[in-house]
Amino acid sequence: MISADEALGRLQEGNRRFVSGRSGDGSGRTFLPAEVADGQAPFAIILGCSDSRVPAEIVFDQGLGDLFVIRVAGNIVAPSQTGSVEFAAESFGTPLVVVLGHTGCGAIQATLDALAHPDEPTSRNLRSIVDRVRPAIAGVFEPGTKADPEALFHQAVQANVAASVAHLENDSEILARRIGDGRLRVVGAEYDLATGVVDFLDAP
Repeated sequence: MISADEALGRLQEGNRRFVSGRSGDGSGRTFLPAEVADGQAPFAIILGCSDSRVPAEIVFDQGLGDLFVIRVAGNIVAPSQTGSVEFAAESFGTPLVVVLGHTGCGAIQATLDALAHPDEPTSRNLRSIVDRVRPAIAGVFEPGTKADPEALFHQAVQANVAASVAHLENDSEILARRIGDGRLRVVGAEYDLATGVVDFLDAP
């Protein structure tokens, strides 16, 4: 298995290919489903949003068996997401986790709306997502102020990504152990819907 730094480099290079319209790594490698049916060795775990415009395999220009992808609205971290990350890290020795947020995220907007209008009704299922995001972005939202909406949204997306990264790093004994001995790295990233560029928030 490659190192976390090498895995990050592969994702960065894949995103550059995607943005430039050069998708395909030039190696000529292709996989048929049967070739990966008996096992997998993903080099990165992506915890991303369910938004249809942010498919991790495409924006990072990767193929079958390359990425272990977990998608949920708002790239939130609940027990099932943590367990999925633990499974991939333990089972496959995957060295890198990327929490991938994005511009224009509906879950972030829903949470900002809930903070601004707390008495408006919503379904308990949608509220469960908002309640996961709320603690992360409450610190950047100041009721009654006239903050620039675009700047506020940007700060909220990044705060939510940072909270999910911290959750994975600190609230799982399995992941903390692997991080501590250098077998796993967790980084945050933000995908720009307009440009296709992924900005890794805490990586060179």
